[in-house]
Amino acid sequence: MLTTARHRRIAIQRSVFIAGVAALVVLFGVPARAYEIQQLYGNDEGQVEFVMPSGNIGCIYTPEGGTSVYESYNGLAEIQCDRVEPDYVRAILGGAGEGYVVEDVGDPSCCSLGQTFQYDHIVELGPFQCLSARNGLTCAREDGHGFFLSRALVQAK
Repeated sequence: MLTTARHRRIAIQRSVFIAGVAALVVLFGVPARAYEIQQLYGNDEGQVEFVMPSGNIGCIYTPEGGTSVYESYNGLAEIQCDRVEPDYVRAILGGAGEGYVVEDVGDPSCCSLGQTFQYDHIVELGPFQCLSARNGLTCAREDGHGFFLSRALVQAK
């Protein structure tokens, strides 16, 4: 029984997270299966770096307000993911607006050997939900904007 406002808030947050994952599955045509939640940890300023198990895709999440060395153009949270092969590209999704792809990356720097985002897992980073699967990485916001990266396909909405 949800007796306190805190318990109700936690229940609502979990429901919203599950709804976001369900939206990812529907929007990007991911086959239905059981996904586990994975915790990824940030540095002292809240920035999170991770790499897919293949080592071909790596991402950096920057929280709202940025860090001492980087801030998104509008100050909102942002996730950038780089795909190395077959061509180096970067997908970017901010806290508002559509996701987009940069094909001529001026500062290719992928991929950190830090945390590995395991296949068949989901993670919530600020306003973003990401799904790691053997066929690629999907990251999106609840409003449906996001991107998908794999060796075969790069797509942003």
